[in-house]
Amino acid sequence: MRARALATALPRATADGLIRPLAALWQQRLLLALLLRREIVGRTSGTLFRAGWLLIGPALQVLAFWFLLDVVLRVRLPGHVVFLDYFLLGILAWFLVVEVLQRALGIFAEQAALYQRGDFPLVLLPLLPLVMATLVHGTLYLVVSTLLLGIGALPAAAAVLGLLFLLLLPASYLLAVLGHFLRDLRQLLPFLLTMGLYVTPILYTPDMLPAPLRPWLILNPFADIMALIHHLLQDMPVTIGNWLRPLTLWLALLGPAWLLFRRSEPHLRETL
Repeated sequence: MRARALATALPRATADGLIRPLAALWQQRLLLALLLRREIVGRTSGTLFRAGWLLIGPALQVLAFWFLLDVVLRVRLPGHVVFLDYFLLGILAWFLVVEVLQRALGIFAEQAALYQRGDFPLVLLPLLPLVMATLVHGTLYLVVSTLLLGIGALPAAAAVLGLLFLLLLPASYLLAVLGHFLRDLRQLLPFLLTMGLYVTPILYTPDMLPAPLRPWLILNPFADIMALIHHLLQDMPVTIGNWLRPLTLWLALLGPAWLLFRRSEPHLRETL
């Protein structure tokens, strides 16, 4: 009976898992803007460039990568794709992903003062890492994409950011709840993300992998996401599987992540 009820609830939860957060994003936009301002001030208060440091720090990393790869190592790829462009467009997207996933794990503990003593809309908190990372890393992503590929790449770069936002939406809600009740995940996730960087074609292109290892990329959803990013921005080839696998995983997570959040919501205010 419970399995039947769950099977009935999942399709509705899948739709709600997309519609409700996006609706909250619009309905609570003024509150979200206040939270973003509070976070920006908290991060940069007392510094000379204030909020500018949110962009200056990642921009300095980009300059360091450029110096290492283009000036010192002079890494080149056969064909029309420039390795520096390939790497930067991948690693900057990876920084956005890492920022969202790591922040989502601890967002309820981090913002506990907001909701434990008042009627605060909890649905907004898992969106905070997503919006903040998109503003900071996304702005730099648009700038770097334009500098590397020209102004014509701006729509494709914006599409990449929108794609990442939607793909990370269920993961943000899922990790926000799991990280609140399973604190060990906060220690484990950085290691998993580091390993994810090494097994995802960011530091190398897929055809640089030994032939026996390439089929294993289908088990790595980040590999598909990177393939789509480079397809949109650099016209690199993709397969139908590169589209279907992330879409299938996203749909599989959307409903359960939203159900878990809704059923955990009453208990989130009771624990810290």
